Amino acid sequence: MQQITEEPPVWATPVDEVLERLGSTREGLTTAEAQRRLDEIGPNRLPAPTPTPWWKRVVAQFQDTLIYILLASAAAKAVLEDWVDFFVILAVAVINAVIGLVQEGRAEKALAGIRTMLSVQADVRRDGGWERVDADALVPGDVVRLRGGDKVPADLRLVGASNLQAEESALTGESVPSSKDVAVVAADAGVGDRSDMVFSGTLVTQGSGRGVVTATGQSTEVGKIQTLVDEVEPLETPLSRQLDAFGKALALLIAVMAVVMVLVGRLVHDFSVPDLVSATIGFAVAAVPEGLPALVTIILALGVQQMARQRAITRHLPAVEALGSVTTICSDKTGTLTKNEMTARSVVTRAASYEVTGIGYAPDGEVRHEGAPALLDDHPDLAALVTAMARCNDAVVRRDDSDGWTLVGVPTDGALRTLALKAAFDDTGWRRVDVAPFDSQTKYMATLDHGPDGDARIFVKGAPDRILDRCSHQRAADGSTEPVDRRWWEEHIDALGGEGLRVLAAAVAVPEPGHETVGDGDVSEGLEIVGLVGIVDPPRPEAVAAIAECRRAGIAVKMITGDHAGTALAIGREMGIVHGSGVGVLTGAELEEMSTSQLRDVVRDVDVYARTSPEHKIRIVSALQHHREVVAMTGDGVNDAPALTQADVGVAMGIKGTEATKEAADVVLADDNFATIERAVEEGRRIYDNVRKSVLFLLPTNGGQSLVMLVAVIFGTTLPLEPVQVLWINMVTAVTLSLALAYEKAEPGIMDRRPRDPRASVVDLAYGWRILVVSVLIGGATLLVFNLAYGAGVPIDEARTAAVTMLALGQLAYLFNTRYLDASSLTPAVLRGNPAIWISAATMVVAQIAFVYLPFMNTWFESAPIGLEVWGYTAALAVAVFLLVEAGKAVDRLRGVHGEIEP
Repeated sequence: MQQITEEPPVWATPVDEVLERLGSTREGLTTAEAQRRLDEIGPNRLPAPTPTPWWKRVVAQFQDTLIYILLASAAAKAVLEDWVDFFVILAVAVINAVIGLVQEGRAEKALAGIRTMLSVQADVRRDGGWERVDADALVPGDVVRLRGGDKVPADLRLVGASNLQAEESALTGESVPSSKDVAVVAADAGVGDRSDMVFSGTLVTQGSGRGVVTATGQSTEVGKIQTLVDEVEPLETPLSRQLDAFGKALALLIAVMAVVMVLVGRLVHDFSVPDLVSATIGFAVAAVPEGLPALVTIILALGVQQMARQRAITRHLPAVEALGSVTTICSDKTGTLTKNEMTARSVVTRAASYEVTGIGYAPDGEVRHEGAPALLDDHPDLAALVTAMARCNDAVVRRDDSDGWTLVGVPTDGALRTLALKAAFDDTGWRRVDVAPFDSQTKYMATLDHGPDGDARIFVKGAPDRILDRCSHQRAADGSTEPVDRRWWEEHIDALGGEGLRVLAAAVAVPEPGHETVGDGDVSEGLEIVGLVGIVDPPRPEAVAAIAECRRAGIAVKMITGDHAGTALAIGREMGIVHGSGVGVLTGAELEEMSTSQLRDVVRDVDVYARTSPEHKIRIVSALQHHREVVAMTGDGVNDAPALTQADVGVAMGIKGTEATKEAADVVLADDNFATIERAVEEGRRIYDNVRKSVLFLLPTNGGQSLVMLVAVIFGTTLPLEPVQVLWINMVTAVTLSLALAYEKAEPGIMDRRPRDPRASVVDLAYGWRILVVSVLIGGATLLVFNLAYGAGVPIDEARTAAVTMLALGQLAYLFNTRYLDASSLTPAVLRGNPAIWISAATMVVAQIAFVYLPFMNTWFESAPIGLEVWGYTAALAVAVFLLVEAGKAVDRLRGVHGEIEP
């Protein structure tokens, strides 16, 4: 009983047959029968997912190669009985796990958000009478009564409707309420076209009706979306994939080299076991970049703070970087690219065509003719149209101190009310006598009004074809009345429709003297059409600019909407989404007929997808991901939640977005501004640059240290560094120098780059060579300093202290190389823009001076004081390292090895 599986579906079946199929009548069920079904089917609510045990969630946070490396570093320090550093590194791993636990569970929260959409109570017919029950108690076969303002408690097949309209934008993406009636629709009709159905969680905006429950709980359309969210597997971000692969490769390399060291040291040079163990541990500790996981976490956390200041709230830490990898943005139309506020844009009368400026419900704008303001006193044709649209209207547009201008009523009426305000229409003295409300069958509204002069008028507005059917005359250009020229009006209706506008027509009539009512008989014929109004849900101006900026950055933008194809295509052209020789628009019905491979063939060429369902959105995102596109999906309705979960980055609207959508998203825009996405992408690119700078800094510094140990063992010489000294240089570098890179600002031209290849490693071949070269330069300089000192008869502790100092100063010099990935650092700008660089440098130098001269440091780390001449030549060698690295960067620029940064 829970889900109707018979053919044809309920929306394509006459009411009486649906009732018979459900074992019900128009009088509903008995209480006993309803209880029996409730016991059999279960309550009308979405089931909560089975929670993951806490211990599994904790263990999952440590299942990462970088965390393994971190724990291996801690284990190495424990072997060396360096308990302070052991606990510090272990604390980093625990903090990483805590952050993961806090950010985890967006799918579960999304389901909870969707569950809140079910209404609390419903009017249901039981035992021949109406009673108020909890919506949880509804079962298939119950007959439910609906009125304006009600939230629909379950999926219902209408058995009766009077002027019924429902707001379904959260489910279908349509910006205007859907008219409802009992007439059957086609079996293949999409959710947005099932006019004889109302759906759980949607809102009745006007009218009344009755319906029989056809689905409850998880079998409703909202419940099906829950299932889709639940089934989608969250994807790793490009950075997490790259770092994971990089970590595995690095761990394997360290293990291989450690084995080589042990074999060579034992078999070739006959090292004692204690010395060999000490050297191997020193090598491993030197090679493992234990600061990298913590540094990446810090960089991402700082990015979260920066994005929050730009009105983008990040719910999932790695999503900060993933935004910088985006190659395609798939955006919902209603409320995301557009304002979700219907706006009159064009007015057509027999005398002239008018342009209406301004967007939304705020009366900021005017009516213009040939570039000049059109005053009602100077344009009687316009005055007649505005009067009809303003009087035949139940909407109220008012200013709210917190939300600006808000609408109470139907969006189309709101657009016409705002049009009247822009035209400075004054309805003082007008009085409504009677009204025939809008009816979805007749598709018009009519009012009988008395004007300031006491004359009675009938005003009618509605669908232009229905209005024209009732008109015999038209308001002529000179203000007189003449026979209607239907072909002329139809041409203008088609022209407005071709621009993606929803068209309404207005007509007037003079009632018989003393007439006090208005009904269908009063407006069935003989009306005088006065004009047309073209209405649209307007694009956000800032979104148009943001789309252009995204295209400049090499990011494709695609619109996925539940709206009609013509409207969607027109908005797409206006926003700059539709361009070139692409396919243009693809409808949900056309997509339904395509196989997965066929969709993959065209998905990158299509700019606009119209009349789509949640399943379609997931297919589109998946098809793009098949081409290794990194996809960001934006949306605000429940119908967007599954696709947001499927996408690499889900972006929800914070103001008009549903709770389910916000919980499913990685990023929530606090200002509902598409332009914020563009700024977030720029921030993501900056963050990725900083992560890569951190890798390019830490690996050569670790490489130089490990190279010193490796060369000593391979050639059987005295170890230039003790393991405890390796720990010192790692600690002072990780705590000071590397942290400064987290605060680097965006490099010039960062949005002129093409999106990076998500398949590429975080360190490509060219950067790999740089890491190797810098490792050799720093390691070679350290070996040179040690061997010169030790060979000259300097005590071993002093020679090793000189080697540690060389490592520290060499890494400091290389830090300035790393501030610019490819551009030259031989510029005064390298000394500006990041105060953290100088704070870190000063901290490191002070710490190194303490390492050299403080007696307790000499005891702990086996160091010894050195003379000023040692500081002098180690500093000179550090400058030499800086200049040689800059020479290598210059060669790379000449060869163009980093083409991705070119515009």
